[in-house]
Amino acid sequence: MSDVPDSAARRYAGACHCGAVQFECSLDLSGAIACNCSICSAKGLVLAFAPADAFRILAGEERLNEYRFNRHVIGHMFCDTCGVEPFAKGQMPDGTPMAAVNLRVLKEVDVAGLSPTPYDGRSA
Repeated sequence: MSDVPDSAARRYAGACHCGAVQFECSLDLSGAIACNCSICSAKGLVLAFAPADAFRILAGEERLNEYRFNRHVIGHMFCDTCGVEPFAKGQMPDGTPMAAVNLRVLKEVDVAGLSPTPYDGRSA
């Protein structure tokens, strides 16, 4: 995993609820969003984005299932045991592959202390 050039990015470890899926990533939490699309709203997701080369699955890749809806451009990945979505796979607007990380599954992050930017995914 390469280091993200943004000086505000730091490394985090995350896992699904049961711990079968584990990953690490470099993120800048100041870019966190709270999306209002139907799936993010239903799951209460607060997300931050990591370039694909700043995201690495450490364990449980074989336990992941993918769900796509609407335009089928985002692969929502969830654990087949506990059902938690630790991240999604997609592309940034410029086409760069990325991971959208569910900040609620990061071990060292208190989501209540963040101020995510609202994102109108319902209209996108």
